[in-house]
Amino acid sequence: GMTTLTRRGWHSDTGRSRDKKPESEEDAAGDGDVADDGSDDSKGAHLTLVEEVLLLALQDKEGYPSFWNDCLSPGLRGGILIELALRGRIQLERVSATKKQQLLDRKVLLKSAAPTGDVLLDETLRHIKAAETTETVQTWIDLLTGESWNPFKLQYQLQNVRQRVAKSLVEKGILSTGKQSFLLFDLTTHPLCNTAEKQRLLRRLRESNPRRADRRTLALLVLAHASDVLGEVFGGLEDGCYEAALSRARDLLEADPEVEAAKAPGTEMIWAVLAAFSKA
Repeated sequence: GMTTLTRRGWHSDTGRSRDKKPESEEDAAGDGDVADDGSDDSKGAHLTLVEEVLLLALQDKEGYPSFWNDCLSPGLRGGILIELALRGRIQLERVSATKKQQLLDRKVLLKSAAPTGDVLLDETLRHIKAAETTETVQTWIDLLTGESWNPFKLQYQLQNVRQRVAKSLVEKGILSTGKQSFLLFDLTTHPLCNTAEKQRLLRRLRESNPRRADRRTLALLVLAHASDVLGEVFGGLEDGCYEAALSRARDLLEADPEVEAAKAPGTEMIWAVLAAFSKA
């Protein structure tokens, strides 16, 4: 729509200034809960969903994720797709009246190639633009993770995602950089130095009612689940609160993505990513 053209001026500011308001709200116009989308994100450092997921996954003092977590890489890729969708860069193809496609059958379409100012987001955007064929959410997560069997598709793999996201969090003053020696290797670690930011993030997830959450909080909950870090999110709560918070989250995560996406315009990509992980 026209809105996308008139509101480009602020990209030069490395995309940090107002990047919480997706540029094109026309899909979601008239949708009650969109106006306050991310309102509570205006305070403090502006983080992308991908940065928030890594922040949740890293152990505060050790500064690295649990070695047993093998869901983090695809989870971060899912976060990139949702972030690009919320910023009006990509969207799922429209459903035709004749054949009702499932979320996972709908292709990811480029809506705007305007840079976001975030290195990983922009690299992904270039991949989506350069791709000769349109692909589904599931396929893009696989391609960006490097899980493709097709040697010609390996160029789409995003390299060193964790390191680059961590570096960005260091630049934003939230993580520091250290080194940990293990028996066979040295590991660069990123211990937490801005605890307030992480606490704010945890509070947002713990206190939100998933059913009434704004799109960013909904997305973060879905990504925390996809990246297998919900335990970290609710871990600090007292027993009773832990059970309640977890069952509220589970109620949402076990909902039917098709039904939920149809109910709330502007959330299709979030539910498609959840569907991709539920199916995996």
